[in-house]
Amino acid sequence: MNTSSSQKTAPPPAAAIQPAGRVRWGILAMLFAVTALNYADRATLSIAQTQISETFHLDPKQMGFLFSAFAWSYVAAQLPCGWLLDRFGSRIVYFVSIFLWSLFTLLCGAAGFFTGGAAFAVFLALRLLVGTAEAPAFPANSRIASAWFPKTERGGAAAIFNSAQYFATVAFAPLMAWLAESFGWRSVFYVMGALGIGAAFVWLRVIHAPRQHPSLSPAELAYIEKGGALVDSEGSAQPARNGANSGAIIAELLRNRMLLGIYLGQYAITTLTYFFITWFPTYLIKERNMTVLKAGFVASLPAIAGFLGGILGGFISDHMLKSGHSLSAARKTPIVIGMLLSMSMIACNYASSNTVVIAVMSLAFFGKGIGALGWAVVSDTAPVQAGGLSGALFNTFGNIAGITTPIVIGYILSATGSFNGALLFVGANALLAIFCYLFLVGEIRRVELTDPA
Repeated sequence: MNTSSSQKTAPPPAAAIQPAGRVRWGILAMLFAVTALNYADRATLSIAQTQISETFHLDPKQMGFLFSAFAWSYVAAQLPCGWLLDRFGSRIVYFVSIFLWSLFTLLCGAAGFFTGGAAFAVFLALRLLVGTAEAPAFPANSRIASAWFPKTERGGAAAIFNSAQYFATVAFAPLMAWLAESFGWRSVFYVMGALGIGAAFVWLRVIHAPRQHPSLSPAELAYIEKGGALVDSEGSAQPARNGANSGAIIAELLRNRMLLGIYLGQYAITTLTYFFITWFPTYLIKERNMTVLKAGFVASLPAIAGFLGGILGGFISDHMLKSGHSLSAARKTPIVIGMLLSMSMIACNYASSNTVVIAVMSLAFFGKGIGALGWAVVSDTAPVQAGGLSGALFNTFGNIAGITTPIVIGYILSATGSFNGALLFVGANALLAIFCYLFLVGEIRRVELTDPA
């Protein structure tokens, strides 16, 4: 009798606690919206590329460097912004980030008032500033997801905000293409910048740390906390670490084989992302002979597939976790399957029909969406005391692809006049991601720093 009674009164495991409240999903909706704007602002240049290259008389190599300008500063700013996130929390740092990247995007339209080399220099400088301002976004997304979601919902949450990159194309590529065709390329930057500035002030009203959120019920707070959410990681500002200590933490993270495999895998996966948001519209226009307006609409089809794949991959991962699979299996399986599907884009080199090309690209980006679980893995592995630095280091590796991909493809186009080699290059990076997760990462687990002070 006593045994039976104790079984009835024993608290259920965290995963079995029934969720109470939905405030966390409102937080996720805001993350999704600002991430969609983030990627839309990155893609403004690719949509307006044809008109800009004609205005400034730019060849593919020059466009490759202009495409990559964003990533140079984005990568350079990652670790400083990770420190800022750990020091001041995500709410304020992210607000400043959204406001500034949107302002600099709007000002890109002013490059058209200059001519020759001056115009190119202004455009290049503003794209560098956009990259710097956007740097905190994804590390902050990861920190907020870790603070607001239990482990069994974290894969789906990360997949949802990460899938916003595809939704950005679905929602904004047709709009931006229409603006470029109807009002000229400068209107693209004016409209997208204004939308982002408005979103920055909505962010301040919506986003709070879990314990400070005015609408979060005690029941929902208990649910997410018992499920493994790091509810205190987004509270008040943390004591500042000095540069030497931050350097020691970074060195320790880089010595961890699991993390290094995750970082290299993210570089390979992000190569696919940057092909899509830089050269893909040009591929449709130049290689497949589409108009700018048609390319803007057609590009939304693979984006829809990527969006659906992103949502599916996250929920497959969480379902595997709830069904008793290990964390490693639940995260790695969708990544490997997704990257195998992404390699199908190489088949476009042998297809003459545009319909077939779009179908294959849709399959490839569906796979890329399924495999885009890197930020869920960061939420699972980042040290509690250095979530911002860990996410920033992960994002640094990933977005080095934003430097290499546009430039490598630009040189391939200049040398061959064809995208065939470019698609081989992108497909090979999907294979590299598979190698990293199968042979380097090993068991996925949270890292504990040897000197967390």
